[in-house]
Amino acid sequence: MRRFFSGAVLVVAWSMIVTDLSAQSTVKVTSLFDGKTLAGWKTVNPADEKLWYVKDSTIMSGDGVNKIPANTYLYTTKSYSDFEFRCLFKLSGDASTGLINSGIQYRSVVEGDKMVGYQADIGTGYWGDIYDEHRRGKLVGGDLTTLSHVLKENGWNSYIIRCRGNRHELYINGVKTCDYTETDPKIPKKGVIAVQIHSGGVAQVAFRDLVITEF
Repeated sequence: MRRFFSGAVLVVAWSMIVTDLSAQSTVKVTSLFDGKTLAGWKTVNPADEKLWYVKDSTIMSGDGVNKIPANTYLYTTKSYSDFEFRCLFKLSGDASTGLINSGIQYRSVVEGDKMVGYQADIGTGYWGDIYDEHRRGKLVGGDLTTLSHVLKENGWNSYIIRCRGNRHELYINGVKTCDYTETDPKIPKKGVIAVQIHSGGVAQVAFRDLVITEF
């Protein structure tokens, strides 16, 4: 059976498609890592520059042999407010040697030799938590009900951090672990993105495909 569409219907349909494509074209996804250098990134402590390196299009820290002596952060030279950040990450290490932990700072600021702000946590006992580094401590624990079935503890996983206004959402491997609303008006709504490796054991962390979409 043939179906006939009036010109008006076709115009409306085409208009909807064009509008949808136009809306999509306004979304700008920016890569934060060129895959070769650490251009656009810096360490809180200049002496820590030697602890971060690029290998196989990946930002890395730790050699898997020596213990991590102190918390170290590599952060963006640009600050962000409302955004969706995405990356792949891998944390590995020997838990018998000490804490194996990492995290992704966001809306954070550097104060002296400290990184202050929100952290999307990474590591056993901390997966998907929101931690307020050098300020208020743990804000909310990650929900592992579903995540525990899809998490690759020593392999590659994905992280999504979405901030819009006072609302913070964290996703690991597409599973929401946190949905947090900030109620303190004094807390900054803009800051840097940073990757971290925590002091403690013999650990190694890797980050790749770091991209951000600003709202």
